[in-house]
Amino acid sequence: MQSRQRGSHLALLLLASQVLQVGLDNIPPGTLAVLALNVYLFLFPAAPLMQACVSVQQAYWHKDWRRLLLSPLHHVDDWHLYFNMASFLWKGRGLERRLGGPWFVYLLSVFSLLTGLVYLVLEALLTELTQDQSYSKECAVGFSGVLFALKVLNNHYNPGGATYVMGLLVPNRYVSWVELVLIHVTSPGTSFIGHLSGILVGLLYTSGPLKSIMKTCADIVTSNGSPRTFYNYSGTSGSRGTSGGFSGSHQSAPGYRADHSASYTGGLTEEEQLEEAIRNSLYDRGRTSQRGNPPPYGFNVREEPSAEELRWRRLRRFDS
Repeated sequence: MQSRQRGSHLALLLLASQVLQVGLDNIPPGTLAVLALNVYLFLFPAAPLMQACVSVQQAYWHKDWRRLLLSPLHHVDDWHLYFNMASFLWKGRGLERRLGGPWFVYLLSVFSLLTGLVYLVLEALLTELTQDQSYSKECAVGFSGVLFALKVLNNHYNPGGATYVMGLLVPNRYVSWVELVLIHVTSPGTSFIGHLSGILVGLLYTSGPLKSIMKTCADIVTSNGSPRTFYNYSGTSGSRGTSGGFSGSHQSAPGYRADHSASYTGGLTEEEQLEEAIRNSLYDRGRTSQRGNPPPYGFNVREEPSAEELRWRRLRRFDS
């Protein structure tokens, strides 16, 4: 017991050191809050570990659904917490800046819940197919499933390229799958089904209907016909009024200024990137010849542009 306590202090000190090295000012508030919540619940658990983990037997048979909320936020030991939070610190910083704080926290909440639900479904299917009741009793705990979902999302927003995984150069689109297998082989005690559930949830968001469903739910919750804080699921959060609106996966609302140099494609499809490149090219040419701001594929020559037009121009300027 005493050796574990020393280990706990060491892991927490390492995590604190990493946070300070990054800098509190460089960690978005949502990421920092979720990290702090995980640390707090490790030090002061909401329930004993065996009452926080999720399994088919406990959650479905015994109707203890609160485990879906508790299991992602509790960890087996200090090193489990450290490695998960160190990984989350890196992923959270990039994704929260891209998606905006409100949408990122919303995303984490949905991913945490769905990862547990998908885990239950997969374990129930294995139990049914193999007639082995041990699958229904396997109890999983930890933030790893959510991290795998975030990894899928991060690779989706940063297509192309490759990453070294244990000395192997792997294309980014396959990194999650390779890590799934390697972690299971090198660390047999980890939950293969839990990590697989995270990957499937991530794919439901990037390639399935989950993103659209989340958008619809967010619009329903926030629709009251007046200017409001909203979830900008394309990159940032802001305020939109009656003249604003969501346009596909790309938002250009008043006051919006995205750092696209840090977000690569900005979440745009290839067609949208091409359109933006054309617009930017035309706009740069228009500025050189001292013309007004063009519509998408042409020029409007005006000697004295209005203040609204000047404002619109500034909003459209970003690095392609």
